Amino acid sequence: MSRATLTLLLSLISLSAASQMSPPPLPPPSRTIFKCDEGSKTVYSDSPCLGAQRIDVEPTRGVSKLSGKERIGHDVQREQFKEQLSDALKPLSGMDRRQYATFERRSKLNPDAQQECRRLDTHIPPLERQELQVSGAELAAVQQRLFALRKRYRELGC
Repeated sequence: MSRATLTLLLSLISLSAASQMSPPPLPPPSRTIFKCDEGSKTVYSDSPCLGAQRIDVEPTRGVSKLSGKERIGHDVQREQFKEQLSDALKPLSGMDRRQYATFERRSKLNPDAQQECRRLDTHIPPLERQELQVSGAELAAVQQRLFALRKRYRELGC
């Protein structure tokens, strides 16, 4: 199966699934949080800052058994459906849940933005590793570059 055919198939399945769901979806929770030291305070944000430490988090799915009954909201149902869909398509696509979510999110971007996201995917991790190994003036330069790339990543919606 060609990549174009696979892309079209995945897009159609995602669109049909999304159209069957009720209330409008909430924006996807950010799974990347940045820990920023601002003077004597530590701030956690989904927006990057200069010298930020990146923290990957898994958002909770709410309290479902507090009343003794399992109650799942529409947003969690939608997320579970997408997870099941990505698991079912894994033999065809070769993508795990996280890769599929990234693919789905980026499929809504224009081709130039998608290409820039792929470029950022290759540039950010080496800079994060380099940030841990350098100090002094070199550290400041690496952090400045990393901040610019993270900011662009967020602006594009990668």
